[in-house]
Amino acid sequence: MTRSQPPTGSSATWRNWSGLERASGLRVVTPGSAEAVVEEVRRAADLGETVKFAGAGHSFTGIARPRHTLLLPDRLGGVTGIDREAMTVTALAGTRLKDLNAELERQGLSLHNMGDIAEQTLAGAISTGTHGTGGRAAGLAAQVVGLELVTGAGELLPLSATEHADLLDVARVGLGALGILVSVTFAVEPLFLLRAEERPLRWDEALATFDEVVAAHDHVDMYWFPHSDRLLTKRNDRVGTDLSKAEPLPRWRHWLDDDFLSNTVFGAQTAALNRVPRAIPRANRVASRLLAPRTYTDVAHKVFTSERRVVFREMEYAVPRAAGLTALREARRMLEASGLSISFPVEIRVAPADDVPLSTAHDRDSLYLAFHTHHAAEHARYFALMEAVMRDHDGRPHWGKLHTRTADDLAPLYPRFEEFLAVRDRLDPARVFGNDYLRRVLGS
Repeated sequence: MTRSQPPTGSSATWRNWSGLERASGLRVVTPGSAEAVVEEVRRAADLGETVKFAGAGHSFTGIARPRHTLLLPDRLGGVTGIDREAMTVTALAGTRLKDLNAELERQGLSLHNMGDIAEQTLAGAISTGTHGTGGRAAGLAAQVVGLELVTGAGELLPLSATEHADLLDVARVGLGALGILVSVTFAVEPLFLLRAEERPLRWDEALATFDEVVAAHDHVDMYWFPHSDRLLTKRNDRVGTDLSKAEPLPRWRHWLDDDFLSNTVFGAQTAALNRVPRAIPRANRVASRLLAPRTYTDVAHKVFTSERRVVFREMEYAVPRAAGLTALREARRMLEASGLSISFPVEIRVAPADDVPLSTAHDRDSLYLAFHTHHAAEHARYFALMEAVMRDHDGRPHWGKLHTRTADDLAPLYPRFEEFLAVRDRLDPARVFGNDYLRRVLGS
């Protein structure tokens, strides 16, 4: 996944990866240092304008949509420090997750957990609450132990357990509303192997054994194919740090499954089905019956992440874990009664509770349901139908994925919402980092 690269200039145009968000007439700058970011923020503040650090543009919402000045991440990348005694790694905020993973592997280190998209910048990933599944900490933000942030006044603040600890607590998922992140410090651990087991299950068996499977494995992910009775299950287990025991997929199998079938063939099939949606249910049933099991062992990030080249739209909600399977069953009933035909699978993941104020897993174990459509398919009716179900179960929307929620109905979902707003008023009273999306979800 790549973000479109707007040319530098006073009339440049930006769009996000999905193509849903666009902005034109932008001043585009590629800062190479914290000092350069400070200069741009102060300039915007003096002119009464706004500035955004847009990252990789992978968010489906307008959370990163710039209005006046757009800062690109390309020169703010790379690891800047490793503390093996404290087991922390510091990297510039524009670093792509895939590049951090590669460097950590070279150093014999790893993040504890992560989502499956490695093209994101660190700033974008933690600011939107990107998460994985299972583990001690599913969200990247829960692994953050330090930040450097430029406030709306152009002040560079170091945030850590010993400096501005109260701000670090809140800023780990900051939505880009509190400042521009310059660097991120993560807690890390020794590089470890994951044994991945992938196999299809029937709907009734998958749901009946769900809690048992989640308890028995370190990381569990499932994909239900709408209009079918089958799911693909992924179970990842830690098998130690002896890298000589790695048994990765053969190159040909990796290319066939994860490149050709999952991207080239799937992209062509879903594009074609957009023209004949009545064929989608049968195509899904056929595809789900063709799923084949596979098992392999590799370093963690090569199991956690995958390449996605088929452009899609996505909405994802976190519901309380106890209500999760009920919400999933209801979502299936609503979809089957709607007459809609959906070609993309529904992803099911779990997360332990964390203490990050605007994390979707804040203070509650959660089950995530992610709904997708092909980028050329009509998504609004499907997402509205699923969102109604998620709302009924106290769902919290992923900040970077499509939803219609506003500050008034988000505030009751987050016990520390008002505290976050107070920190925003403190760090960016003039709303130098504001945009339409932030006004909708946080208020003015």
